[in-house]
Amino acid sequence: MKFDKKDLLSNFELYLGGFFIACTVIITIANVFTRYCLGFTFFWNQEVALIGFVWTIFLGAAGAFKHRMMMGVDFLLQVTHGKVRKTIRLAGSIFVLIITSTMLSLSTAYILRSQKITPVLQISYKWLNLSIILSFVLITIYAIRNVINEILIFIGKRPEPALIVEENI
Repeated sequence: MKFDKKDLLSNFELYLGGFFIACTVIITIANVFTRYCLGFTFFWNQEVALIGFVWTIFLGAAGAFKHRMMMGVDFLLQVTHGKVRKTIRLAGSIFVLIITSTMLSLSTAYILRSQKITPVLQISYKWLNLSIILSFVLITIYAIRNVINEILIFIGKRPEPALIVEENI
């Protein structure tokens, strides 16, 4: 397998999330092995696994949003055409941008006020919750890109993408 720097840079949130899930799985398997085969456990295992899992979830959400793999209800898009469909798409993208910007603001305020630390390793929860800020920064950037793209579609500078319609089998 050839290493591709361009793919790494364009999907770094997915690679970073993959690193965190790999660490979580390896640490958990190692702890299960030591518990049942060697008779002891790592005292820090749960906290490190939790941190890795939280980072995986939020980075995965950013990657899913970037690649438009989030679930959505597009009934209105399927029953409308032309300017109405373009208006709905643009309004939806603007609404998502407002929501993600608000979540970025609220999560930043939450983390700045956070004083909690983990009980065993004494790590500030700010390190755990930093994944929330990074995730919403990325999602907001991708939402801005989506709004710009929808504006270009709305004014006719880009073609409207085809809808994917699922058929009953």
